[in-house]
Amino acid sequence: MPGDEQSQFGDNVKITTKPISLENPIIVEGFPGIGLVGNIASQHLIDELDMEYIGSMESKYFPPIAVLFNGIINMPVRIYESKEYNIITVISDIPIHPTISYEVSKVLMDWAQSINVKEIVSIAGIATMSSEEKVFGAATNDDMLNRIKDHVEIFQVGTISGISGSVMTECFMRNVPAISMLGETNSPNPDPRAAASVIKVLNLIYDLPIDTDNLMEQAEQIEIELQKLAEQVKTSEEGEQPRREFPMYG
Repeated sequence: MPGDEQSQFGDNVKITTKPISLENPIIVEGFPGIGLVGNIASQHLIDELDMEYIGSMESKYFPPIAVLFNGIINMPVRIYESKEYNIITVISDIPIHPTISYEVSKVLMDWAQSINVKEIVSIAGIATMSSEEKVFGAATNDDMLNRIKDHVEIFQVGTISGISGSVMTECFMRNVPAISMLGETNSPNPDPRAAASVIKVLNLIYDLPIDTDNLMEQAEQIEIELQKLAEQVKTSEEGEQPRREFPMYG
């Protein structure tokens, strides 16, 4: 019904949510990437804080996939909120193709600013040869960097790729405070342990009570289930034909 939803549009991306009642919320985003760290950490955040589903993001350029939870169809890119902790989480079960990453991050930030976001937390993975399970961090300004420097290994020089990098760049250009949390993983497979390391850092920075023991106990089963999802997405993308109206570059 009119007035019951809020929407943010791009040419090819749309965000639709219930009216947001939070004031200056923190937005956490987790999209699939290396080790599926962002996806796993965000889902655990949603579960542990008992966050409420409030909306979704959609695009004709997303893979043609329906996500199931206990037999019920759900959107592959979803938005949740916790009124208690003033946090909104954007989680995706599908990878965002580089050709659409810019518009996704732009529409996401347009929407975030429309609800007066306080700051952004971008969660992703970083591939290393180490098994120390460190968390690397970066920020869009000195104040945010000072907040995280005692809890992470500062990512001094390098690049953040994919949608996470695109979101951080968009935050920087708009002067929106943001931090990037990169969970160290030495495997291309789903890595709940790296996600748990990121959550422990979030607990310290934002005084959250999220238990990671449960995540670690379920790590093996999560790895199996998310690996199946990753394989399904890969198969779906390989079967798609390139679209003339949306060429690839590079």
